[in-house]
Amino acid sequence: MPTYRRRSARVLLVDGAGRVLLLSALLDPRDPARGHVWLTPGGGVHDGEALAAAAARELSEEVGVQVPASSLGGPVAYVSGYADLGWAKGVFRDDFFYYRSPLAALDVDVSGMEDRERATHAGHRWWSLPSLFATTERVLPLKLAPLLAELLAGGVPAAPVELPWHH
Repeated sequence: MPTYRRRSARVLLVDGAGRVLLLSALLDPRDPARGHVWLTPGGGVHDGEALAAAAARELSEEVGVQVPASSLGGPVAYVSGYADLGWAKGVFRDDFFYYRSPLAALDVDVSGMEDRERATHAGHRWWSLPSLFATTERVLPLKLAPLLAELLAGGVPAAPVELPWHH
């Protein structure tokens, strides 16, 4: 297994209406005019932390949604590649878990975000599958809409699907 500069666990959080939650992150908080990107909730895995535990922790910290790690199952997708993000450079890997809540709507609470996350946070949105397919905005991971369509149709992959790297 390669040595990763940063390993992340992220969650495709879907509500009972079939909408996925995405967070808007500024590309450069010092220059908001540079724009933003839409991301799934999630973040760095601590040393020795299991991926599902990290995903559940990040979901709680970033959006205030409590999900037991055991309810997440295994990753459904991943991306990996080299990036220089300014604050870190090297090989990154994001593993994505899928969780569909039975609730028609979930409250989002971003008060648990870390300072760096809060500095780039520019809002959140529940995206329907048609709006995700139709958007011209930058959404990560790439190919999220087709993956989500498969998941919503009950097609959970036996092994994580590799999605295109985005840098």
